[in-house]
Amino acid sequence: MSDGATPGKATSGKAPGPLARLSINQETIKQWSLPDLAAGCTAAGITQVGLWRAPVQEYGVRRAARLMRDSGLTVTSLCRGGFFTASDAGDRAAALDDNRRAIDEAATLGTGTLVLVSGGLPPGDRDIAAARERVAGAIAVLAPYAAERGVRLAVEPLHPMYASDRCVVSTLGQALDVAERFPAEQVGVVVDTYHVWWDDTAAAQIVRAGTGGRIACFQVADWVTPLPEGVLLGRGQLGDGCVDLRGFREQVDAAGYRGPVEVEIFSPALWARDGAEVLAEIAERYRRHVR
Repeated sequence: MSDGATPGKATSGKAPGPLARLSINQETIKQWSLPDLAAGCTAAGITQVGLWRAPVQEYGVRRAARLMRDSGLTVTSLCRGGFFTASDAGDRAAALDDNRRAIDEAATLGTGTLVLVSGGLPPGDRDIAAARERVAGAIAVLAPYAAERGVRLAVEPLHPMYASDRCVVSTLGQALDVAERFPAEQVGVVVDTYHVWWDDTAAAQIVRAGTGGRIACFQVADWVTPLPEGVLLGRGQLGDGCVDLRGFREQVDAAGYRGPVEVEIFSPALWARDGAEVLAEIAERYRRHVR
């Protein structure tokens, strides 16, 4: 079973008390700069964050790594690599090069988890099975490179509404079908409540993932209807929707996961508010609905 750890990488348990496992994904409080995120989390007693490549690159990867270390923050994941499904060989090669850079960035930041969003169907393509095979082929190339740098690739299934343009891997079962071709310490999966809550096989697949030591990352957000900003930016604040968030946390725990619980909410409504207010609300909702 997996404890969410990668050898040589810090993961969870640094902070005492009810927020010990809580990690704040950078996009949840997108209105904050990296220094604001570091200062705000430190002030709130939160010691873990998930980061995104674009703002980290803009700030400077090594500079960001130093900021995280100096602030006492553990980077629980880096989003995102992937987008492997192009039918053109040149485009696939460019994607591999970009993912090698993403792996290097994750290693520099000190995280053992690079989240992969697989990519959708190329224009005019209707062969989703072949697209999934291209995902597996790319991971076969990248997994040894990542392992050498202490980074684990984490295949994230996205809600089926993303299958055409963003992610041909839609269920935990499909993600595990890819991940299980490789050693567990090299390739795992992401359990994100926003994407898998609807799937009546999710509970069994969480058991399967835990038995194989495959749970690399656990993310939480709620599903509200109607979606306020469409499926991409419509994630709900914890407790505002229909997802049994604590139930999912209990399932991943029962499967052996002991890593961070990363709150990842894409919401213009949250981004328009004061960041410290949002962070305090998330901490309260986490205690009430997840922990």
